[in-house]
Amino acid sequence: MEPQTAARYRLLDELRGLDLISMMLYHGMWDVVFLFGVAQKWYTGRPGFVWQQSICWVFLLLSGFCLPLGHHPFRRGAVVFGAGALVTAVTLLFMPEDRVVFGVLTLLGSAMLLTGLLEKPLRRIPPAAGFAISAVLFALTRNVSAGYLGFGSLRLWLPQTLYVNYATAYFGFYPWWFYSTDYFALLPWLFLFWVGYFLYGIVGRQRMEPLRCSVCPPLGWMGRHSLVLYLLHQSVILGVLTAAFRLVRAG
Repeated sequence: MEPQTAARYRLLDELRGLDLISMMLYHGMWDVVFLFGVAQKWYTGRPGFVWQQSICWVFLLLSGFCLPLGHHPFRRGAVVFGAGALVTAVTLLFMPEDRVVFGVLTLLGSAMLLTGLLEKPLRRIPPAAGFAISAVLFALTRNVSAGYLGFGSLRLWLPQTLYVNYATAYFGFYPWWFYSTDYFALLPWLFLFWVGYFLYGIVGRQRMEPLRCSVCPPLGWMGRHSLVLYLLHQSVILGVLTAAFRLVRAG
């Protein structure tokens, strides 16, 4: 399913590992603020939002960029989508007040499956054109969840009849009662994934040889096992923080 280690572009693995660490720190801070009640205005304000966006942008762009490097996008997409369904089931069962519905793994799995399904027509699009079109569509659909297409003062308001249930929420049109602590709909995020996908075509393998070198092997190991680490990290962080706060309060 993946190239052999000797043939890997190790810097891509290490960038994914670095982004994974950033995500773990972000989720750890989320636990501190929302589960343990330690108020942090910077985290709930603009700095925290920028941090969160930097994590998901890098993750999605890198995932789209790396998809052509592997094989069997349907199989990989099904595994990631299944992992997202597992996260949803576990949170609904054990912590429904902090449930994850249509989280980042569901999005990634869906993006991989759709890209695999549309592989032939997508490959006919010149990479530069595909990159530009995907970037424009991402910008235009960025505020679909807020009820409109466009950005700034250029807005096309969408009919509220689109925002009715879980099925529409999957695509980006979530109703007022929908709630998820981690929500990444197909719109606009599929287009950001495709920005990364077409960026690979622009760069080409001939110019990627420098990416085979390694700067920090432990980060590369994390990047290669990102799915497993993603599934495990929150329970480990929550356990460590729970123990730490008990010790502090006992002292």
